[in-house]
Amino acid sequence: MPDHTAEGLGVTARDFGLRGPRGWAFRGIGLDAEPGALIAVEGPSGSGRTCLLLALTGRMRPTEGVARVGEFEPPRRMSALRRVTALANVAGVTDLEPALTVGEHLRERALLQRRFGGSLRGLLRPRAERRAEAKRLIDAALGTAGLDLAALPKGDRTAVRDLERPEELRLSIALALMSRPRLLAVDDTDFKLSDTERAAVWARLRSISESGTTVLAVCSEAPEGTVTVSTRPSPEPTADEPHDRAKEAADALAETGRS
Repeated sequence: MPDHTAEGLGVTARDFGLRGPRGWAFRGIGLDAEPGALIAVEGPSGSGRTCLLLALTGRMRPTEGVARVGEFEPPRRMSALRRVTALANVAGVTDLEPALTVGEHLRERALLQRRFGGSLRGLLRPRAERRAEAKRLIDAALGTAGLDLAALPKGDRTAVRDLERPEELRLSIALALMSRPRLLAVDDTDFKLSDTERAAVWARLRSISESGTTVLAVCSEAPEGTVTVSTRPSPEPTADEPHDRAKEAADALAETGRS
């Protein structure tokens, strides 16, 4: 359910790098992608994939090199860049509340979108109109993300802790799409997924990009037909480079707090 009136963001980078508390998260990144591209950030856990995703969406401040995301050039106008991009499935940043139901997550996000992402006129509309608009927003996001509420054990009353991994990922994507981003960034697209499930997720992300929204997705191995950028470390990494997923997440959270 991307907003079809808004064009996706083109993404370019040259010698792009970010140094965090534990050394270089990533360095020497080059990228050239058109608006509406499906971009795969490929590399092993701990290689700076999440940090690159956050830097290109205005959530982390780069250290060196240049990047351009649409009309934005991080680290300038990072708050404006954040408003036109959305994150899904980023550990420690977009975590879902296990005790809440799918419906509660969706309704809460619709409320936040109406309050902070809509116009004042929208806030003053009659309650019935606001509810109808929220339903349209939710239904469109679910359809685009490929999450069928009827297939869940208790429909929209299913708690997040009872979701299978693919369903949880699709819910996170649906929530991100509700802000109608020009760029959707999805972390760990292949974490705990079978080959079949992984292929289905990439097919869904491709359909989102084909509708016009640029998609930036983190993975261990990029599928064919994507614009691929690698964060794989050099053969002999230095001692201060992060090497595991926990350290990468810690760096990402520390730097996100500073943006």
